[in-house]
Amino acid sequence: MKVLVVDDDADLLDLMTYALRREGFTVTTAIDGQQALQRWEDERPDIVLLDGNLPKLDGFEVCRRIRHGAKTPIIMLTARDEEEDVLRGLQVGADDYVTKPFSAKLLTARMKTVLRRCQADPYRQAMSQVRVGDLVLDLQSHEVTKAGEAVQLTPLEFRILYLLAMNEGRVIPYSRLVEYAWGYYDEDNSSLLKTHICHIRKKLKLSAAKSAGGAIRAVLGVGYSLNMP
Repeated sequence: MKVLVVDDDADLLDLMTYALRREGFTVTTAIDGQQALQRWEDERPDIVLLDGNLPKLDGFEVCRRIRHGAKTPIIMLTARDEEEDVLRGLQVGADDYVTKPFSAKLLTARMKTVLRRCQADPYRQAMSQVRVGDLVLDLQSHEVTKAGEAVQLTPLEFRILYLLAMNEGRVIPYSRLVEYAWGYYDEDNSSLLKTHICHIRKKLKLSAAKSAGGAIRAVLGVGYSLNMP
């Protein structure tokens, strides 16, 4: 399994490289955003660990460019546990984030979780599309259309919508949505779920209550349900 590690902190880069090689990963490194894109293009790693604050080209722009052309799993490494940084990373397509400082054990556990989550699950092996009302989710390309019009969702938004669509009309608990989308349950991710739901509603022009065009309805203290006409 090949991992691309991108960080301009040489000491931290050496530590992560050593720890990941001990876990059996093949490691490629980069120290700035431009080098990261070149390494990604040349090596095509299985997963990318990407610092947000990089010289020449910041990590968020690197993430956006990688995500534009591929579904490579990306974990953002952030020095600050601030919601704005986390949201920015997730909005440009990151699959998860880890806040510095972190242990090698935590990092490798999160990497393995993201890699498992990004592999095809039984539903995706059994079908190529999910159709609910005028909403279509393509499970191979991760593309979404509503009433025939393409809608751009991030990987996290797609996973949240996928679980809601597979259970159309039923209320999915917050904890299950968080665990499915992120691969594990965390209070911070639970608080971010509401923001992602708002983004999905806006992009798909869904309401928060029953409407002719469909809705993602919140059930206070329980979870969310997708209801399509």
